[in-house]
Amino acid sequence: MTGLETHNLPNAGTAGDPPRAARWLRLSIGAAALAMVGNVIALAVPDIYAGLTPAFLPQALAQDLADLAVISPLWIVLAALALHGSLRAYLLWLGVLAFTVYNYVIYAFSIPFGPLFLPWVAVFGSSLYSLIGGIASLDHEVVKSSFSGRRASSVVAWALIVTAILFGLLWLSEDLPALMSGTRPRSLIDMALPTNPVHVLDLGFFLPAVIAAGVLLLKGRPLAFTLAPAFLLFLILTGLPILLTPAVQTARGEVAAWGVTAPIGSLAAVMIGLLAWLMSTMRSGVKMK
Repeated sequence: MTGLETHNLPNAGTAGDPPRAARWLRLSIGAAALAMVGNVIALAVPDIYAGLTPAFLPQALAQDLADLAVISPLWIVLAALALHGSLRAYLLWLGVLAFTVYNYVIYAFSIPFGPLFLPWVAVFGSSLYSLIGGIASLDHEVVKSSFSGRRASSVVAWALIVTAILFGLLWLSEDLPALMSGTRPRSLIDMALPTNPVHVLDLGFFLPAVIAAGVLLLKGRPLAFTLAPAFLLFLILTGLPILLTPAVQTARGEVAAWGVTAPIGSLAAVMIGLLAWLMSTMRSGVKMK
C-alpha cells in the first residue's frame, strides 16, 4: 500500500471508528474554514491593511494568498485523511497546525486592530488547542516504530539542527549590531513595528524547539519522530509567502525583492526532499493503540 492512508491513528479501534484525536481534527477543520474566510476578506477589502507600511503590506498580502490557495486547503485535506486513519496525514497535519499557530500570533500582534482581529484570535486559539491535543493524543512509541529508515532520520535530524542554527545566526546578525549601537534594525523601521515578531518567536521558541527535536531524533526518542515531519513541513510552508512576496510586489508595480527566491527556494526544495525521504520510510499497516 502507498499514499497517505496506510497507517492508523491512536485508539482507532475497528474500521470506521474515529481516532481519539477526532475532536481536535474537527476543530482544526473549522479553524481552517474560518481562516479562509479571513483571507478572502483581507484580500478583498483594502481597509483591512490600510495601516501597514509599503514594506509590510506585500508580505501580508502574500501570506493571505499562500494561506488561501495552499495552506488551508492542504490543512483540510490532511485533517480529513487523518480522520480516516492516515498516520502520514496526521503527522503532516501537525506541521500545518504549528505553522498556523506561528502565523496567527503575527497576525494578532502585528496587524493593526480591526474587523478581523477576533477571527484571527479564534484561528490562533483553535489551532493551538488542536496542536496540543493532537500531539497529546498520539502514542509516540508507535509512531517511532512505524519508521524504518535510521539513515533518513539521522540526516533529517542534522538538517533540522543546522537549519535552526543558521536562521538563529541570521536573526542575531541583525539584532546584535543594532543593540550594540543603540539603534533599531532597518526592518523594524520599514515595517513600523516595535519588535520583530518573527525574531521573537524563532529565537525564543521555534528554533530551540527544532534543535531539541533534532537532538532527540539522533538519540532515537519517540517524541522526535512525531515532531520531525511537522517541523520539516513547517519550514517548507514558511518559505511559501516569502517566495510569493516578490510576485505581489511586481503585481503592485513596486520594486520586487527577487533576491530572496534563490536561497529560500533552495531551502524549500531540500526540505521537500528530506520530508519525502523520511515519510517514505514509514511502514505500511502499523496499528496505533
